[in-house]
Amino acid sequence: MTEASGTLPDSLSMVDTLAAGGPQVRDCQIAGQSWTRRYLSLVIIAFALNLLSAALFIGFVNRPVFDDNYNVSDVQTYAHKGLSVATVLSHRNPPGPTSFLWMAAGVRLLGEGELRDARIANLISWVLLFVGILFGARYGSFPQVWYGALLAALIFPHSVMAAATTLTEGPALLFAILGTLAWIESASCPTVTASSFLLQMLGAFSMGIAVSCRQYYLALLPAVALFGLFRLRGLGSKERFVRLLGIILSLSVASAPLILLIVIWGGVTSPGVATGLSHQELGWRAYAGLNVFRPIVAGFYSCFYLAPLTFPVVWRVRLPFRWLAFLAASISGIVAACLGPALIQPGPLRALIGLASRLPAGKFLLLACVAALTVYNAIVIGLLVWQKRHTVLSCPPAIFALLTVAFFIVEQLGVGGNVPLYDRYLLQIAPFLGIIAFTLIPRLGFSRLLALGVMDAVAHVILWSHAFER
Repeated sequence: MTEASGTLPDSLSMVDTLAAGGPQVRDCQIAGQSWTRRYLSLVIIAFALNLLSAALFIGFVNRPVFDDNYNVSDVQTYAHKGLSVATVLSHRNPPGPTSFLWMAAGVRLLGEGELRDARIANLISWVLLFVGILFGARYGSFPQVWYGALLAALIFPHSVMAAATTLTEGPALLFAILGTLAWIESASCPTVTASSFLLQMLGAFSMGIAVSCRQYYLALLPAVALFGLFRLRGLGSKERFVRLLGIILSLSVASAPLILLIVIWGGVTSPGVATGLSHQELGWRAYAGLNVFRPIVAGFYSCFYLAPLTFPVVWRVRLPFRWLAFLAASISGIVAACLGPALIQPGPLRALIGLASRLPAGKFLLLACVAALTVYNAIVIGLLVWQKRHTVLSCPPAIFALLTVAFFIVEQLGVGGNVPLYDRYLLQIAPFLGIIAFTLIPRLGFSRLLALGVMDAVAHVILWSHAFER
């Protein structure tokens, strides 16, 4: 694989240099160290814009929008009746109860009106995520990676909506990403100490809380297991035993909230959601069951949202067999266009594809082009992961991110029912996509900044489009 222009030579040729020497963990730190301050600047700018936009929306639009009408019902239940087996059994929405408990706490503490209080509580979760990442990155071993993760979450097209409404992604991201940061940093310490072990357990518990917010974070648990086993290589028997014990305890702690929910509900969703009685007007049903096509949708959208995070790669990397990659991408684009509505889920991409419906075969052609570019970008990224495998393997957050994204896709096999895989669900893995993107390509050129800026602008447009609904 060779570079077509002089814009990315450092990032694409760094493997040979990094593989030549130095401690492994230091490889990842060196790869992005020169970009840390720029990442931090971008994170602060993106967060300030999101905070301002969300605060203005909360202040001026005091009526239900998007999914507020559905989510507020559970918020009201927990705010007025508290947490009990009965209230958990009466849970009406597919996500777990903890995000609704978070918003219910805001309702009880603020007293400014249920809808506004719940939204403010959600916005606070984003503020805490921002502060937590800045603090953790400042004292962690991989600051540029964590800044990249937060940046990807902040500019994701649904991020501002999640901060300004009663969507459940905010608290879930707070516990998932801070828990991941704490667990990886502690699990990657050269030696196990009492403080690192305690931090590891706290990180695992936080990830477990994230699963109880949104069950899709179940992908974190097998990622913890495989990552931990990967880190056992080359250790002495005594240290291997200590770290293996840490893995087992981490999984036990992280699984506890989910096990408790399963015991109460008799499954991974509440009885009302599983039977479709909670929201009969929508006909939603969600339960554990086989769904073969859903991982294809999840894989496509994961690659789709990875594309703007790695935008220059498509245009500036020359593959040794480019014609074969083009052929595979073209065939995939045609297949995706044939699948049409089955593949494209509710969200910005469906709206974009719909704009071409007035043209003859417009939807088919636009979807085919978008899918072909998405697949081609994924092929390039896959080869780049292989070319830079020494850097990836020396970067614990990157390994964990790859595992999490893979398990997020695989776990869709077990999502039964008829709830669509809304593309906003990808916000849950946006930080992990960011870790992958900014580990492989630390450089921030103009075209990449432009792509990131467009993503952020779309997020604000999506939110404020609801301000004018009637």
